[in-house]
Amino acid sequence: MSVGIPIRRLWPEPSTQQLDDAALTTLYGRADEPRLRVNFVASLDGAVTLDGYSAGLSGQPDKRVFGVLRMVCDALVVAAGTLRHEGYRAVRLDERRRAWRREHGLAEYPTLVVVSSSLDLDPAQAAFADAPTRPIVLTHAEAEPPPGLTDVADLLRCGTGRVDLAAGLAELHRRGLTQLLCEGGPHLLGALTAADLVDELCLTVAPLLAGPGPGRITAGDTAPPRHLPLRHVLAAEDGVLMLRHARP
Repeated sequence: MSVGIPIRRLWPEPSTQQLDDAALTTLYGRADEPRLRVNFVASLDGAVTLDGYSAGLSGQPDKRVFGVLRMVCDALVVAAGTLRHEGYRAVRLDERRRAWRREHGLAEYPTLVVVSSSLDLDPAQAAFADAPTRPIVLTHAEAEPPPGLTDVADLLRCGTGRVDLAAGLAELHRRGLTQLLCEGGPHLLGALTAADLVDELCLTVAPLLAGPGPGRITAGDTAPPRHLPLRHVLAAEDGVLMLRHARP
């Protein structure tokens, strides 16, 4: 498995040994119980984007962890706005990662789950049209799909007037999608936090100051603080820190 820019563990049990992808897979492995893991990248001063996109904050070490997180999940959850803005393509994995999933009794590809209240979605976007596994759109009872959306995705309706995230996640669990990875955006993270549904946050801290303007990784209505203890700290030789916080 590839190594690239070296990543080492700082805490707990600091080590000078480089972490290969197998070691990263162990550190970010699957849980025995249902779990919602959130993955974000931010600057030192808390910006969630650089020049309007998260890609400007992400480097090779972050992309390695990003790939591992996608490999071990059952479903990838993303807000419709993030899907559109970031130009999501079909969720595909290379043969090495597909082989890992087959060896562990998983489908070759995780299922894409798009959270959308308005159903302002383009069925021709590659995330839908080219998906190797039929995506799920989590919405509410009154939302009207655009023509062609139900040809390329299944609608999961939970809630009246707005998406009931707790009910939606429970239905995903019932369908066997218990290890969920959320990649944002900020309003979805804010809503998940308010509903107390976030079990884990994986945060990559890029070693730069973005300056004023960009928003934080979370947005939306005020919610009570949620305590997530630190589980590990990894550091890459390019100065990137990777933090993992999770419920007990």
